[in-house]
Amino acid sequence: MCGIVGLFLKNETLASRLGEIFSPMLQCMSSRGPDSAGIAIYRDVVPDGFIKATLRHDAAIYDWNKLVNELGRRFDCNVKLLVNANYAIVNVRAEEGPLRQAIAQIDPAVRVMSVGRSIEILKEVGLPQSIIDRFGVRQMQGTHVIGHTRMATESAVSTNGSHPFSTGMDLCLVHNGSLSNHNSLRRQLVKNGIEIRTENDSEVAAGYLTWRLAQKQSLQQALESAMKDLDGFYTFVIGTADGFAVLRDPVACKPAVMAETNDYVAIASEFQALAHLPGIDDANIWEPKPAIVYTWERN
Repeated sequence: MCGIVGLFLKNETLASRLGEIFSPMLQCMSSRGPDSAGIAIYRDVVPDGFIKATLRHDAAIYDWNKLVNELGRRFDCNVKLLVNANYAIVNVRAEEGPLRQAIAQIDPAVRVMSVGRSIEILKEVGLPQSIIDRFGVRQMQGTHVIGHTRMATESAVSTNGSHPFSTGMDLCLVHNGSLSNHNSLRRQLVKNGIEIRTENDSEVAAGYLTWRLAQKQSLQQALESAMKDLDGFYTFVIGTADGFAVLRDPVACKPAVMAETNDYVAIASEFQALAHLPGIDDANIWEPKPAIVYTWERN
């Protein structure tokens, strides 16, 4: 069943209110996903040459400073650290591959949730409101954010199974639906060097897009290819450093509604999650059409 919400700000003066506006959207999806919830937020772009990694540890209390000091030694830089509950955001002067490898060597129990220049992924088991409170989502600032609430109908309730999924630099995906050919796709992607770390079919979809983008396809082209190669039913919302995209399968049996004003673009699985948005009475509101790629980007 699951719930999807997303908010992309076109008016940058609203950046300071991103979390305030978005939090009720996520909370509204509680009935569609009471098992776990998560967000991918884009904010605080790191300087050139640096990348940002979102890290998670199962323990409520963990010595992140020890890991940060070792990363600083290995990459010969000052590592910026921000701790949020059992997560940490680190800014390191490094490339993605060596950074992932170093973290795995320092402590295999630390999980890399996302890597990029602006993306941060935070997700846990629990009701959406508990996730909002746990990570202080309401106070967050940024340019855009995508959220997901999950009802685990085909697998265990776990953080590993919750969305969003990130498989490449600043790329994330949330999914409502089910893919029937994800196992064969998983094997193909692994052979092509894409790391899939969970059993969730949504991570396979994210990995597929990462693979296509590595082949120099645009996001538009990658999603058009996905319609040929991904078998199943789905509503995808994909986040990138500069914007986001929406795609529904050719049948479009999973619900979705969008709203656009001069200030923002928003998507939700149900209109109730959009009803509180500023200027919603004057917004262009529509249901995204099947098999049509919708994209919004800055610049």
